[in-house]
Amino acid sequence: MQFHQLAGRVWLCPGDPDPAAVQAGVAVVADERGSVIIDAGQSPAHAREIRAALHAAGLPEPRWLVYTHHHWDHVWGACAWPGVEIVGQVTGQELLRAEAARPWSHRYLREQVRANPRLAPSFRARAFAVDSWDDFAVLPPTRTFTDADELPVGVLLRHVGGRHAPDSTVVLVPDSGVMLLGDSFYPPPAHLREPDDGPDLGLVRRLLDDDYDWYVASHSAPMTRAQARAEAG
Repeated sequence: MQFHQLAGRVWLCPGDPDPAAVQAGVAVVADERGSVIIDAGQSPAHAREIRAALHAAGLPEPRWLVYTHHHWDHVWGACAWPGVEIVGQVTGQELLRAEAARPWSHRYLREQVRANPRLAPSFRARAFAVDSWDDFAVLPPTRTFTDADELPVGVLLRHVGGRHAPDSTVVLVPDSGVMLLGDSFYPPPAHLREPDDGPDLGLVRRLLDDDYDWYVASHSAPMTRAQARAEAG
């Protein structure tokens, strides 16, 4: 696990390329005033690996943790990032409060899969990701916004919603020409997906901006603006 510099202040640590692992990549906007980490990792263990890679790259400790949306593979590592301010769209705060109240354990995961077999891929990945539930907690954001927000280090947050998650947020770093898309244009999660569901290319077209050279989705390689335009048709 290793960070590499994409452009300007933006560094990326990719997730597991195996879709069955359901492991999103994370980004860091490095700044001497305090870095911003975008998404927390899928588990405390994953977050600790990200933290080690952060130190190995010589990047500053994060002061803010931004959730691109509330899904588990983006937020379950938050409890391993002490001392950060967690920022997220207000809809996700309510959804994560409900998630935090669930009795997460391997037994609970098995019970949920028996009740709804379509949950099996996601819940099996969660069981592999979390080796101990002793200090585990789902953490809702402590700072919320409705439509847009700006962090003190010039990182912009924009709520875009969409079918993948109602709280989907894109993160913009104007001085580096990078837009971090999270999972915003992806189809609904697998257990909710219908056969005709596909990526929301219209959302991608609406987000394309000549001021941004790089577009980064959480489970894919970064795209140049030209590649993103071609992908969006």
